[in-house]
Amino acid sequence: MRSREVRKLLFDVQEACALVLTFTEGRTLDQYLKDRMLQSAVERQGEIIGEALRQAADLNPSLADEIPELRRIIAFRNRLAHGYADVSPEIVWGIAAVDVPRLLAGVRAIMGESP
Repeated sequence: MRSREVRKLLFDVQEACALVLTFTEGRTLDQYLKDRMLQSAVERQGEIIGEALRQAADLNPSLADEIPELRRIIAFRNRLAHGYADVSPEIVWGIAAVDVPRLLAGVRAIMGESP
């Protein structure tokens, strides 16, 4: 059983993933590239995802076994926060389109919810 704090952090990851999917639903890469507010919204949720997972992994290191890309997600968060000038919107879009849905399904499974 996970601690209440880890469960709260995983809930935050779920919520941020769901927001990314809501923000990008029905959008194209071209629309994303032209919409700075959308880019900012997606990047902010990426920061939340990475930070929540970092904190959860600090509390429960075995989480890395359940979320194989955990370290890469945290590194991506650090890039968004500290290396923002070098962030490629195309890469962020790809992560939002491909990786976020997989992460959401994985976290839902960890939390005992259906995808």
